[in-house]
Amino acid sequence: RVNCHNNNKQWYQRRVRELEVCCRSCTLTMAKLQLIAISCLLFLARSDPTVFFREDFADQDGWTSRWVQSEHSGKEFGKLAISAGEFFHDEEKDAGLKTMENARFYGVSSELSTPVESTEGKTLVVQFSVKHEQKIDCGGGYLKLFPSSLDQKDLHGDAPYNIMFGPDICGPSARRVHVIFNYRGKNLLLKKEIRCKDDELTHLYTLIVRADNTYEVRIDNKKEQSGKLEEDWDFLEPKEIADPDATQPEDWDDNPFLDDPEDSKPEDWEQPETIPDPDAKMPEDWDEDMDGEWEPPVIDNPDFKGEWRPKQIDNPNYQGEWEPAMIPNPNYFEDEQLYLQKDIKYVGIDIWQVKAGSIFDNILITDDEDFARNLAKETFEVSAAGEKEKKDAKDEEERKKREEERKAREAAEAAAEAEDEEEDDLDDDESAFAEDAEVESSTDDAEAKAEVKDEL
Repeated sequence: RVNCHNNNKQWYQRRVRELEVCCRSCTLTMAKLQLIAISCLLFLARSDPTVFFREDFADQDGWTSRWVQSEHSGKEFGKLAISAGEFFHDEEKDAGLKTMENARFYGVSSELSTPVESTEGKTLVVQFSVKHEQKIDCGGGYLKLFPSSLDQKDLHGDAPYNIMFGPDICGPSARRVHVIFNYRGKNLLLKKEIRCKDDELTHLYTLIVRADNTYEVRIDNKKEQSGKLEEDWDFLEPKEIADPDATQPEDWDDNPFLDDPEDSKPEDWEQPETIPDPDAKMPEDWDEDMDGEWEPPVIDNPDFKGEWRPKQIDNPNYQGEWEPAMIPNPNYFEDEQLYLQKDIKYVGIDIWQVKAGSIFDNILITDDEDFARNLAKETFEVSAAGEKEKKDAKDEEERKKREEERKAREAAEAAAEAEDEEEDDLDDDESAFAEDAEVESSTDDAEAKAEVKDEL
């Protein structure tokens, strides 16, 4: 009995330990599941994009309730209207805000649905489409992002802004994409060249500014330019500058050449610059008593060599061009948040156009570049493909029309030329008949004269 009791006790204790281990394992498993759930929630929170602004003008004339027209004095602003243009994929979906009057300023702005208070640790994406179907030769097609200090009714070209981005065209050579940041009160231009599209189709422009101080510009959802903010804009002062107090040493030799001390002037070098003309002769009617002593005119001396100078040789003591020493720039400071944008409340179109007809659409401001890229695939790329088909069909129709007009014009010219040749032939025949008639008349006259002679 004692052995049986001891065995049961040992079995019970062993089972208790196994249950304890199992409970601890279950507790760890539950903790892991809780961590996984929290991670998933955090991931979902991070992956949910913040859309600060989105405008596709889908409600047609409803845009007037969201966009404010500037009334800045001294500017003649052009009218804007909703239009999809002459060729499109879907007229309703592809409609955008179109400039309507030539040689006008355009100034409208809209408040962001979610103002950007700070982009710290985040990405900022600005994306929109524009179509210049008027074959634009001079005019802007860009957007501006403005701070909360903007007076929408007083929007004008000198109004402070945070970012200016988009195409600008002026003549055949100036066709670039502007990316301008306002940093500490200065507007900084991109030092690289990005050529914009200048055809009559819709094109999508995307600016991505990342929290690692890099950027990317995409056109039609394809990368056109990228790099580092610090390298491609003059955000910061140089780390070193030339010492303003440095002066060139008096014994510094910065002459790369010197006169050859062994060179000497040739004995026959000295010659007058002009000489009397040896071929000149005193005129026969020259009277020295009346005209004075005759002197021949002077001519350039072909043996004149000018001022003699010794030949130049390399200066063995040449030290190069003197440059002041570089010292640390007292105005330099590091900024690890060049990307940072604060207080963006409005987006606006603030441009001048000589020839109107540009259509703005698909405006998006967000913090998620993947969201912007996928949205472009779903909207812009579909519309752009359909638009190009319509444009190609229209171009082909116009080409056939021009070809038919050319053929008709050539046929008319050929018919006119044939008619002219026929008239020339008729004129030649009439001339020939006239000559024959004159010949016959001459023959008759000769015969008549012969008859009179015989009679005589």
